[in-house]
Amino acid sequence: MSGDKIFVDTHILVYAYDPSAGTKHDAARNALSDLWTSGLGVVSTQVLQEFFVTVTRKLPKPMAPGMARDIIIDMMKWDVVTVEPDMILDAIDLQQGTGCSFWDCLIIVAAERGRCGVLLSEDFSSGSIVGKITIKNPL
Repeated sequence: MSGDKIFVDTHILVYAYDPSAGTKHDAARNALSDLWTSGLGVVSTQVLQEFFVTVTRKLPKPMAPGMARDIIIDMMKWDVVTVEPDMILDAIDLQQGTGCSFWDCLIIVAAERGRCGVLLSEDFSSGSIVGKITIKNPL
């Protein structure tokens, strides 16, 4: 992965820790491994919160909360964008202009705030550009 910082959406992070996700699990693990090696990974407080809820409550075999907490502690070694009130307003404005969900727009705003050029996500068309962010689907 090149020199731009890379923002990781919640689903990619979840798939990396969900063996039942099959080929998505393998692809997500590889993407995260590349980011650990390069040091270019970025997440937000929203992503970490969604990750915790998803892996401890929504997976076929939920993860123990303590294990999820340990993963989040590891992820906090990356750049973490704290969702600030003005970002909520920016996400509302982006949502009005794009028609994307509010939560997806908040991810894009966080990626911009984190000075990322790329967003790893399966929620948008791979290769599309939203604002200053290029979407890539690593799955």
